Amino acid sequence: MKFANIVVDISHEKLDKTFQYIIPDNLTDKIMIGSQVEIPFGKGNRVISGYVLEITDTALYDVEKLKAVIGIKKGSLKVESQLIALAWFIKERYGSTMNKALKTVIPIKQTVKSLEKKYIKLKVSKAEALELYAKYSGMKNTVARATVIKELTENSIISYEIVTDKLKVSDAVLKNLEKSGIIEIIRDTFYRNPVEDYGEQNYNIELNDKQREIADSIKADINAGNNNTHLIFGVTGSGKTEVYMDIIENVINRDKEAIVLIPEIALTYQTIKRFYKKFGNKVSIINSKLSAGEKFDQFERAKNGEVKIMIGPRSALFTPFRNLGLIVIDEEHESAYKSDQVPKYHARDVAIERGRIANATVILGSATPSVNTFYKALSGEYVLHRLDKRANNKKLPDVHIVDLRKELEFGNRDILSIKLKELIVDRLAKKEQIILFINRRGYSSFVSCRSCGKSIKCPHCDVTLTLHKYRGGVDKLKCHYCGYSIPMPKVCPVCSSKYIGRFGIGTEQVEERINETFPMARTLRMDMDTTKGKKDHENILSAFANGEADILVGTQMIVKGHDFPNVSLVGIIAADLSLFSSDYMASERTFELLTQAAGRAGRGDKDGEVVVQTYNPEEMCIQMAVSQNYEEFYKNEISYRKLMGYPPVCNMCVILVSDKNEQLAQEVVDDIAHRIEKSNIDGLMILGPSKAMVSKINDVYRNVIYIKHTDGNVIIRVKNAVQKYLEMVTEYKDVSVQFDYNPMSGY
Repeated sequence: MKFANIVVDISHEKLDKTFQYIIPDNLTDKIMIGSQVEIPFGKGNRVISGYVLEITDTALYDVEKLKAVIGIKKGSLKVESQLIALAWFIKERYGSTMNKALKTVIPIKQTVKSLEKKYIKLKVSKAEALELYAKYSGMKNTVARATVIKELTENSIISYEIVTDKLKVSDAVLKNLEKSGIIEIIRDTFYRNPVEDYGEQNYNIELNDKQREIADSIKADINAGNNNTHLIFGVTGSGKTEVYMDIIENVINRDKEAIVLIPEIALTYQTIKRFYKKFGNKVSIINSKLSAGEKFDQFERAKNGEVKIMIGPRSALFTPFRNLGLIVIDEEHESAYKSDQVPKYHARDVAIERGRIANATVILGSATPSVNTFYKALSGEYVLHRLDKRANNKKLPDVHIVDLRKELEFGNRDILSIKLKELIVDRLAKKEQIILFINRRGYSSFVSCRSCGKSIKCPHCDVTLTLHKYRGGVDKLKCHYCGYSIPMPKVCPVCSSKYIGRFGIGTEQVEERINETFPMARTLRMDMDTTKGKKDHENILSAFANGEADILVGTQMIVKGHDFPNVSLVGIIAADLSLFSSDYMASERTFELLTQAAGRAGRGDKDGEVVVQTYNPEEMCIQMAVSQNYEEFYKNEISYRKLMGYPPVCNMCVILVSDKNEQLAQEVVDDIAHRIEKSNIDGLMILGPSKAMVSKINDVYRNVIYIKHTDGNVIIRVKNAVQKYLEMVTEYKDVSVQFDYNPMSGY
């Protein structure tokens, strides 16, 4: 007799353990580790689903009292044993229930049916078929049978759909013919494929000497059976993608598979197009814009070996490949690789753990590596490779810093500086393209009364509302946290003054100003508000790549790794936006964004120019980004982290306590802080408790505690102790307590 230890599909801390069930004899050969099964649960034997974590011959309880598994859940994918081990790592490191961790690594979260194409062919000889046709055609009740048989004597195989739709033959007739042994119904499973056919495979780019040296070095490491983590540190336009593809080709030739992570869905179109040219139908994609059926099919194709390369954001990391050999994380510095939902895992660290479990190599690539990654590369934990020049030996773009304070002195109050306008005119005349980047969507960042000074805030969140302009002249104030919106008021809701002013700028205002100043220019805007549909990213990017627009205005999604050869000018409208946010990574984030934005210019055969508009031109990170001097920036930044005890020098965890009851949220956070302080752990720093920076979201009050220690294992032990304590206190059972290990944003 076999037994299965199962975690139930209910995300509650009290149930975050395994329950043992008997595996019936008829399921012994079908149930495996990772199977999603249906089981009777609780006193009422309610049927729920769960995941098999272990199969054993040993009963933990009296067999007479154990219940049996009902069956395997239809349409579910079997989670590989390796992915279950990965889920355990996520649970332990990042703090969540095992169930939530499993749902993170399980690609499809709902029942999905495979699609079938059905065909009909004769099972009898043609001579027998003609005899049957003669027999049935003369009988009133068998005309439909005769029709099918006659058609099959003329065509050896027919589509089932044609027979039922065009010949008007019922399913019942066909089943009867099959049962009689006259015909055979062939069922072929076919897969929904979200990847378009991009034509012939005509990839013929030769690596330069430096690219070849790096590719050969990593391939030799892979062929030796090592599973090291490599960092390719290369300037923008240095050809990192070409190096990835050369290494991936080697991996595929060794009958292994590769995962390529990209930070934004917006990068999918460009990336898949390049990979398709080299690898054809061996490539597929996974992302949140696909339907459940498309996602299901891509993972099925990966499991059966039809797909060898999976490209996508974080979720692609959990592709159930049988023989994974390589994981590539492009633009590894991007904060998008850190999940903002529980469990708050970082794809880089989880990828390295999956590489360890599967004995696969991990490659990190960036022109601006995260401080964390570069620190580990310099310490020897990762293997460091450098690409110091652009692939075509093109020089980096010329950068102009515009001090916006001086623009005011010159009488220019426009959001576009004099220099930027001059260069836009020049590029439009030359039929070259322009990218304008501002990392804030909407029209204005907030609206405030000039009489009483009050800004208009969301009633459900501790934030100001953002102004958005819609077609038809409709202006709305919208909360970017909970979605609350109201029409733009004509008078101040506090003092009834008519003097309401807009402050700050966003992508909508930049687009409007460009259309006013350059009415003949064709403009596209790309931000969260214009990319809600499945194909919106691809449509905007392909239109710009095909020369259907002169100017692309957008948020950070337009500056992440895109390659537009005709772009010769990049304008950074407000370089200071991310500089003064109240978290320790503000300088790093600003440096990365500015360097990446500047790197979009001059990638083809035209020289590039960049205009950086700022009120703080003397800031170190802006100066270093302008000169593309990453290593000087790193030296300054790591000194600051060492001084302040921030990652990667120190490990940190945020404990976020949230509840609709403000008093209860405060009580719980105080209790947790007190418990941690009482533990008297040597070297543990405790900051807080305090209110979160955004202290209320959607009527839920938020409080935080920060804990820091040089040893990450100490942080994890404290987290586990807090979780265990919370499980025992029934009064806290409905209070949300989340953990964020080495956070990438402030709370």
